[in-house]
Amino acid sequence: MAGFFSSPVLVFSSAIALRIGLFFYGLWQDANSPMKYTDIDYYVFTDAARFVSRGGSPYERETYRYTPLLAWMLLPTTWSSTLFSFGKVLFAFSDIVAGWLIVLVLVNGKKMSMERALKFASIWLLNPMVATISTRGSSEGLLGVMVIALLWAITQKKIALAGVLLGLGVHFKIYPFIYAPSIFWWLDDEHIGSPNPAPKDGESRSLVTIAKDFLNEARMDLTVTSLLTFLLLNTLMYTKYDFPFIQHTYLHHVTRIDHRHNFSPYNTLLYLSSTSPSTHTVKLESLAFIPQLFLSAFALPLLLAKKDLPSTMLAQTFAFVTFNKVCTSQYFLWYTILLPLYLSLTSCTLLSSPRTGLLALALWVAAQVLWLQQGFQLEFLGKSTFVPGLWGAGLAFFAVNCWILGVVVKDIGNIGNIGGQAKGVGEKVTKRGAGKVVQ
Repeated sequence: MAGFFSSPVLVFSSAIALRIGLFFYGLWQDANSPMKYTDIDYYVFTDAARFVSRGGSPYERETYRYTPLLAWMLLPTTWSSTLFSFGKVLFAFSDIVAGWLIVLVLVNGKKMSMERALKFASIWLLNPMVATISTRGSSEGLLGVMVIALLWAITQKKIALAGVLLGLGVHFKIYPFIYAPSIFWWLDDEHIGSPNPAPKDGESRSLVTIAKDFLNEARMDLTVTSLLTFLLLNTLMYTKYDFPFIQHTYLHHVTRIDHRHNFSPYNTLLYLSSTSPSTHTVKLESLAFIPQLFLSAFALPLLLAKKDLPSTMLAQTFAFVTFNKVCTSQYFLWYTILLPLYLSLTSCTLLSSPRTGLLALALWVAAQVLWLQQGFQLEFLGKSTFVPGLWGAGLAFFAVNCWILGVVVKDIGNIGNIGGQAKGVGEKVTKRGAGKVVQ
């Protein structure tokens, strides 16, 4: 096994073979089974692409809630029936590219050996859940490339490129905006390698000087390039598709009340809201954003980003998905792609304590199985399992995720205390200067 992980060719060939096998199995299942392999969302994507190919709007396809960029990218699916699965190939290829970027972040950013980097990257590359979701036709692999490329660009000090990727990612799926506070906070003079001269003894600094030092060149470059990219893309789409673009790509997600296949603890309440419209001015589905955004876009970035940026991004994403009012299996990929970077920390309890790691995995899977069992009875057997079945299962899954999030946050918080700053498990830690731990 050690020889396997010492060869990038073997690891990536295996990852590609896994996806090829699942791709062709999916074609067979679609042709021979009443339960289709292809995700229903893929038909939404390809229908939207067909409307675009005819000179129309992707939003003519009901339930298309994405940027037109996705429909444009899938235009080849409209050229012939043979190319209908082009999107699945694109999404699976994106998985592979994202995996390579994970390796680059670990090798170049965390100074890890190639063999160790491949082991951690395989959590994504050889993960059956990741490969299945992309080959079923989910577009999350595309977003994964954007997110991990953003992290790679930041760690390599390519700030303008990072800004473009951040703006593109937010346009594509909204949620990557939570990374902006972490990256902005992380881009201090210490991390970008341009420290300001220390003030002389007894010398005071004016508020203007402090503000100028805080708004350094890297932070300003990131802000300007990300905003310009986001605004240019949105202006282009609005000019072409008018208000339906704003409504379906952004505003819909504020008031959406999806309750099917939703692991969220809000699931049952959203179902009740959909059956009996509320007369209250402020609706539950809007208030659900408050704890979610407080944690993922404010508290966690402020407290953890300077400890270790990649792991903080994992914690943010995990919190965002856990507290989101809609939580489906595809959303798990949002944090799975960052998981190898957190697990590589010396302070990672889930690896340093196998009992804790196995317990976390077992509870995470068991809570989903419990929910799916209740969902199966509801959707396939016609039994009403909303209360206490689905509601209780959703709360159980939420509790498990909150506990795991607590473990992750504690591990990141302990980085400075145990001298494991951004180092991989078992990696050599050196000291420079007055006892300060650095890479």
